[in-house]
Amino acid sequence: MKLEGGCYCGNIRYLAEGEPMLKAQCHCRECQYISGGAPNMFMLMPVGGFSYSKGTPKQFTRSDLDKAVTRDFCAECGTHLVTHRPGLPAVVLKIGTLDDPTQYGTPKIAIFTCDKQEFHAIPQGMPAFEKLPPSR
Repeated sequence: MKLEGGCYCGNIRYLAEGEPMLKAQCHCRECQYISGGAPNMFMLMPVGGFSYSKGTPKQFTRSDLDKAVTRDFCAECGTHLVTHRPGLPAVVLKIGTLDDPTQYGTPKIAIFTCDKQEFHAIPQGMPAFEKLPPSR
């Protein structure tokens, strides 16, 4: 699969190639900040297939958290593009940044439902996890 996308203002562009490792929606409080309150739709893409083709994103990592994630975003328009989680050989690609969001399809699981708000919807029958799903 070849995915292309970028930020709202067009200053940052990326290419993500490979098969998605996971398609999910995250209800964690941190994602609610980034999304404006909604769950965050994402897919895990192989880190080796991800590259920026235009521009350089700004990065933010909270210094007060153990194993904090690093978020890449456009310094001009603020669009959150991807997240890097320590020890995860994938980028957490934000679906709203895809040129063609229909390539996402649908999420397969919901995670961090411990932070889910009343107005968040999880499709009936979709597996949901209080935190991360158990490792296999």
